[in-house]
Amino acid sequence: MRLVTVELHTVLGRQERLGLLWRGGVLDVHLAGAWFLQAQGEASWRSLGDALAPHTLRGFLAVGDRAWKLLSDAVDALESLPHVPQGPNGSRLLHPSDEVRYLSPIPEPSSLRDFYAFEEHVRTGFAKRGEDIPAAWYELPVYYKGNHRTILGPDAEVPWPRYTTELDFELELAVVIGREGRNISVSDALTYVAGYTLMNDISARDIQRKEMACRLGPAKGKDFATVLGPCLVTPDEIPDLTNLPATVRVNGELWSETNAGNPYWNFAQMIAHVSMDETLYPGDVIASGTVGRGCGLELGRLLAPGDRVELAVDGLGVLRNQVGQPSQEALPILRD
Repeated sequence: MRLVTVELHTVLGRQERLGLLWRGGVLDVHLAGAWFLQAQGEASWRSLGDALAPHTLRGFLAVGDRAWKLLSDAVDALESLPHVPQGPNGSRLLHPSDEVRYLSPIPEPSSLRDFYAFEEHVRTGFAKRGEDIPAAWYELPVYYKGNHRTILGPDAEVPWPRYTTELDFELELAVVIGREGRNISVSDALTYVAGYTLMNDISARDIQRKEMACRLGPAKGKDFATVLGPCLVTPDEIPDLTNLPATVRVNGELWSETNAGNPYWNFAQMIAHVSMDETLYPGDVIASGTVGRGCGLELGRLLAPGDRVELAVDGLGVLRNQVGQPSQEALPILRD
């Protein structure tokens, strides 16, 4: 399954809804569940639909197995019909793709943790500072906590903060946690994954460089924007996590060809590490860190205002965004 969050037109006006990419369009997950319950003669389909098929991905994941089963049963029932019926009270179940606006698949994650898992990226970064990779990097997976309230989605304009002159992209993978867990073993960790998506960890390199020189952060160098999308792909749709060819294009020009399936620290290890004496919750996002040759810093190139960035990974889709214009008046981040 490929889940999305979209803004669409309903009888109540513009609404954000959890959807499923299906038959070339977007199936409203909540209404599909309510339709199925009604079709089964369930008298309490209204309340059950609200309870088992929420409008948001976080709500859907919080319900858990019963929500997944209802969605699966609804899709199976719809597949058996010659055409898509109307939903409850004449509502529309399936929306054409060109009539919706795609948002981040999870617009409001409960948390955001971003790792540093690809050795090629780490080695290049330390080499630019004239340093070797610290021995500690090989001993445990390290991460920072990002701003889970500044999430952007596909085709959203990336803001250019007034305090930076060096804006960069970062091609990353991310997982969304599907159920609560604590002290999770490496062998069980991937069973906690609801799905995979792409992440563009937008970075203000000049500010990040100063923050990291103080051995703290990143903060202002990252927290202004993070992009997730275009969809959440369930694990059964990705047969081989170790081979994920990836590309970066800027304004249509190929900047990088790489592979997102070869991290030193894998997602099972990351999840197990985070969950040590700490609880993971449905809707938490865990990102891999930058894929080798997946950012301008490694490639010796940075973004310019108006650039259109396309990050693509086989099986996960293409995440496209355009960079906005900086304010005419620069804003120093530090006082004299």
